Amino acid sequence: MKQVVVITGLAQGIGREVAKLLAAEGHHVAGFDIDEEGISTLTEELSASGGKHYLTTMDITDRKGILTFRDRVLEQYGKVDTVLSNVGIGFFGPFEEIDLEKALKCLEINVIGTAALLQAFIPSMRKNKSGKIICMSSLVGQIPFPFESIYSASKFAVEGLVQSIKFEVEPFGIRVAIVQPAQVSTDFAAKIHYLPDEGSPYRERVKRFIDKDNELIKTAPTPIQAAQKIVKLIHQKNPCRFNQVDFMSTFFLFLNRILPMKIRDRILINHMDIKVPKA
Repeated sequence: MKQVVVITGLAQGIGREVAKLLAAEGHHVAGFDIDEEGISTLTEELSASGGKHYLTTMDITDRKGILTFRDRVLEQYGKVDTVLSNVGIGFFGPFEEIDLEKALKCLEINVIGTAALLQAFIPSMRKNKSGKIICMSSLVGQIPFPFESIYSASKFAVEGLVQSIKFEVEPFGIRVAIVQPAQVSTDFAAKIHYLPDEGSPYRERVKRFIDKDNELIKTAPTPIQAAQKIVKLIHQKNPCRFNQVDFMSTFFLFLNRILPMKIRDRILINHMDIKVPKA
């Protein structure tokens, strides 16, 4: 059965690959992204696959724009089966040194952007007594990583938001799922990584963290591999609440459930090579 799937943040990376896989299966894709060029090239690719697709360029912070987008989607398709919230930006740096105004932008996009999207589409799903909400979170939405305090905070917030919504909407036939990748081999991390200035008390550990992260990225799943798992989730009638796409997130979330916090933290610090040498 063909689905109508709304995807945000689909111009590049995982979102783009999910859209292409769904279109190839004959599903209808509607979505938006701030990347105008990416939307243009994706529109061409999806058109070649056939089906009815509606893509537009828009910022997730445009509240009125999201409502207009929703109205056009419902006018064109009559319903929405699945909403995949995939918009998000990274944020990196020692907390002591970060710009809180920039941090506010991250929280606005990652948290309130997700909330605005879901709030727009839940009413039609509720009326149809059917639908599925899938939100991209992260491993750091349950296990905070150093130097990612604001990003971790945004993903903790997304997970709290979505789990709370779950209790509210499931009586209306709306299923809710969260995806928690640790790493996917994109340039997502590279865009935000930076070394603190010379003289920063965090500089040396940040460098080791970045070097380790870059090393781990080399063996991380590709966007296509991650997208294949997300598409399977879209097809499931009753998806699990928490879902992973890579071994690292599965492994650390397992440890998070069974180990005392001190041991878990020690493993994390050693894994990311940021242990402070003894004097």
